[in-house]
Amino acid sequence: MTTTLSTPDGAADRIGLAVVGAGYWGPNLVRNAQATPAFTLRWLCDLDEQRARRVLGRYSTVRTSGSLAEVLADPGVHAIAVATPAGTHLDVVLAALEAGKHVLVEKPLASSHADGAKLVATAAERGLVLMLDHTYVYTPAVQRLRSLLRSGELGELQYLDSVRINLGLVQRDIDVLWDLAPHDLSILDALLPDGVQPVAVAAHGSDPIGAGHACVAYLTVRLSSGAIAHVHVNWLSPTKIRTMIVGGSARTVVWDDLNPSQRLAVYDRGVDRTDPEALAADVAAQARISYRLGDMVAPALPEGEALRGVMTEFAESIVEGRAPLTDGRAGLRVLALLEAASQSLASGGAFIGVERSIP
Repeated sequence: MTTTLSTPDGAADRIGLAVVGAGYWGPNLVRNAQATPAFTLRWLCDLDEQRARRVLGRYSTVRTSGSLAEVLADPGVHAIAVATPAGTHLDVVLAALEAGKHVLVEKPLASSHADGAKLVATAAERGLVLMLDHTYVYTPAVQRLRSLLRSGELGELQYLDSVRINLGLVQRDIDVLWDLAPHDLSILDALLPDGVQPVAVAAHGSDPIGAGHACVAYLTVRLSSGAIAHVHVNWLSPTKIRTMIVGGSARTVVWDDLNPSQRLAVYDRGVDRTDPEALAADVAAQARISYRLGDMVAPALPEGEALRGVMTEFAESIVEGRAPLTDGRAGLRVLALLEAASQSLASGGAFIGVERSIP
């Protein structure tokens, strides 16, 4: 079902949008909304209205408000983009959905799986788009990775290994898993072929600086196919590394997000297992394993800001009446992994089954 749009100023073919939150991420949403032809940015809402005005500049015609209720009461606002702290997501997103607005929300979807499930159910009941701003999923590199894995070109997924470390901002209200791991877990969720899903999570972490929660953490995800995914997140590293290795039975891809000249490298190299029935009995034991030493190819990737892709997907899903790639259910799956990781961390690193009760 498509959405019919109407606005008081007659821009019937454009989606009236309000951005809520003018802090760290809000200005990026504002910039990309204004550059997306499908949207008309009508409001920037922030409790600090002066900050909102500074973000827009002196000559902007976009209105500012410190009242979410005022913004939601505008019939020309069809959708909102939320860039507020995770602890506020339940109240802000629920208010927007109950006002009949489509919602794009910054990760994570909510502070708990239960709160996230309530938002997903409300959006479904009202026929509204609920989308997560899982920005990395919309990068050209991840889009190509998704195509390579889901098309079968890499063969069966054998492992995924991700490192996201830097000298980052130590958060006061959440640990490093809830701060950084949603990026990697949302990428994992987008990459996995149909029928492959996480079944259990184990997490280990430490707090060497006395921050009150983990600043360094290692996360292992067991998949239903028997493969595992491993994620290392760290606020304390003096060097910045953002790499992911996706190992398949046919090919392996290395993604280096900090190498703009070669973000992806596809290796036709790996370990093969020979069928022992095809070998003579006296050589079977020695010849079951062979090594494949093929070429490396670095595919050309288009340049483009991932957040622009997020905005385009949000607009198209509203107009076409369909679920976006990173819909509320995707956000809920990431929350399930994060909650299981927190339980594992508290229990000394034991594997915890993943809750998959999704509305």
